[in-house]
Amino acid sequence: MATLLWIIAVVLVIGGIVTLIRGQMLYGALLIVLGLLIGPGGVSIFT
Repeated sequence: MATLLWIIAVVLVIGGIVTLIRGQMLYGALLIVLGLLIGPGGVSIFT
């Protein structure tokens, strides 16, 4: 389960960075924060 959460978190953070580069600041920041919350290294919302 931790591996799956880690993969989802990485995808969200990378998607957030790409979205920031494209110019959508709010949505990009939201994706990055969501990725950090879900990630097992951060404050996981599932544990």
